[in-house]
Amino acid sequence: MDSKSCVRIMKEWDIVAARQMGREIAKNLGFGTVDQARITTAISELARNIYLYAEEGRIYFEAVESLELKGIRVTAEDTGPGIKDLSLVMEDGYSTSGGLGAGLPGVRRLMDEFDIESEVGKGTKIVTVKWVR
Repeated sequence: MDSKSCVRIMKEWDIVAARQMGREIAKNLGFGTVDQARITTAISELARNIYLYAEEGRIYFEAVESLELKGIRVTAEDTGPGIKDLSLVMEDGYSTSGGLGAGLPGVRRLMDEFDIESEVGKGTKIVTVKWVR
């Protein structure tokens, strides 16, 4: 894998492409099937949010290493409307799309690290990391 791979999210099919790329990278990094499923579920949620709310954005994948760990960094970035109330969208059960509401709190639980920045009118950036156990 090159240092950073990317899938552009513009149509619903791009969500599938992002999931497939993420699963392949996770598999190549040595993640087991359960963690591969966790990672692809998180990617699916991040990509779907871009598709539903921002219309266009990107999902970046990067292999990362620390002293004793290796993992995958998944970054979702868009130039959409931004999120007015971050604390609200991070509440369990909150949904504006009529979905299950697992949303961003679900992504935070599925991954080992989670960081979100959003500015109304500018867009949103979410950075997540999962470490190989």
